[in-house]
Amino acid sequence: MTETVIAAPAAVPTIGSPLKPWYLVPALAALALMVAAILGSSLWFLNFVHVMAGTLWTGIDLFMGFVVGPVLRRVSPETRKAVMSGIVPRTLILMPTLSTITSTAGWFLATRLGFLDLGYPEFWWVIAALGIVTVLTIQGLGYLLPTNLKLYFEMQKAQPDYGKLAGWMRTYVRIVAVQGAMQVAIIVVMARFATGF
Repeated sequence: MTETVIAAPAAVPTIGSPLKPWYLVPALAALALMVAAILGSSLWFLNFVHVMAGTLWTGIDLFMGFVVGPVLRRVSPETRKAVMSGIVPRTLILMPTLSTITSTAGWFLATRLGFLDLGYPEFWWVIAALGIVTVLTIQGLGYLLPTNLKLYFEMQKAQPDYGKLAGWMRTYVRIVAVQGAMQVAIIVVMARFATGF
């Protein structure tokens, strides 16, 4: 009878890296682009910056919430740590930058297009947009950003508390799902702005 030897699983390589200063370079370039669009006279350029940043923000949030999140819940803690250690340092810079550009460029675009001067009932669409953006901002800066930091620092420990990480991730994925739903709602409002009242 031959003896079956089961090899130990290979260690999961750490793909993560600490937050690096050069991550700020694309963020600063994007913010400079936003400032140029706001100060410039081209309505098309300002609209492009607003729509592109909003598309990236919404797309990444939906992808993270509905694709990456469910996948990570089903992999081993070591794999989850490796993947999240690579994602979190980048999203700590990327997501606040995209949300800032989307909201700021959107405000200036609404001002230039006269949406802030609308009467009722059309102005309710503006109030809806401002309400949704307020909720997104509070969730993003008040919960998601601090949670990203907690996740990142916990995963950098030699012996992370996987129970704590799992609890944070469950709530995090729920909040990202709410963010995704709110972003779909803001797209409905923006489509209304784009097609007229």
